[in-house]
Amino acid sequence: MTAGRAVAAPVGALRLWVIAARPRTLPAAIAPVLVGTALAGTEGVFRPLAFVCALIGSVFIQIGTNLSNDYSDARRGADTEDRLGPVRVTAGGLMPPKQVLVGTYVAFGIAVAAGAYLIAIAGWQLLVVGAASILAGVLYTGGPRPYGYEGLGELFVFLFFGVVAVVGSYYVQTENLHWTAFALSVPVGLLVSAILVVNNVRDIETDRRAGKRTLAVRLGRERARHLFAAMVGVAFVVPVVVWLAGGLSAWLLLTLAALPLVPPLVRTVYTRADGPSLNGALADTGRLVAVFSILLAAGELLS
Repeated sequence: MTAGRAVAAPVGALRLWVIAARPRTLPAAIAPVLVGTALAGTEGVFRPLAFVCALIGSVFIQIGTNLSNDYSDARRGADTEDRLGPVRVTAGGLMPPKQVLVGTYVAFGIAVAAGAYLIAIAGWQLLVVGAASILAGVLYTGGPRPYGYEGLGELFVFLFFGVVAVVGSYYVQTENLHWTAFALSVPVGLLVSAILVVNNVRDIETDRRAGKRTLAVRLGRERARHLFAAMVGVAFVVPVVVWLAGGLSAWLLLTLAALPLVPPLVRTVYTRADGPSLNGALADTGRLVAVFSILLAAGELLS
């Protein structure tokens, strides 16, 4: 019996950390690294260790941001009992706030350790990029004036998990910049930001009551839904434009194979307001990010 309890406790603790890390959001961290690295591959460049470190850094910045968000939202009273989304470990009383805060430090510490190698091989510029990315993660819902409470969350996600992550992943491979890296960061950034739009459409009522003025709260439910559809639509147009502009070959059109995932997803976001349906749409948007990015990376490598 004693041995059983000794095993169960660590398993239960691990499960809580997995919940707190929000694994469904991790495609947002993996996708830009795949796309940026694959683009470098079109030039015959691939540094395996740089790829691994960029992936670790991106994933743990995402995890650190999620933990920081969990801690900060609970302190500000934004995660209430009537919240429609998945349980949050701090507000739900499942983990002590200090423990979540320590986990935040550990996650960002792992990201810094991975980034140290990238700085060593690609220059001090990566130090600025890494520091800005971590700061953006903390200030999303932390600090004296969190930008996530002012309707700027989607913009910062687009910049850091789109432009910065894709271009940065390309740069650590090639130590060079090219317009195609910036162009192909756009669809990735839009789709990753679309995950946040779904999240905020779901939480629009509870966020409004908590004084959290997300973009969805500012726009209203209907216009936020239109924004979601527009972001997804533009994401599919960009690879076509890059191909037509002579950036890469028609293999970029592989991304169109992900189009069948879009209509049911958009229909759910437009017609449902209940938590379970929009939680499903949140997961499906993450799946769309993953499938689209894999197809984009494959199209790049085949170009």
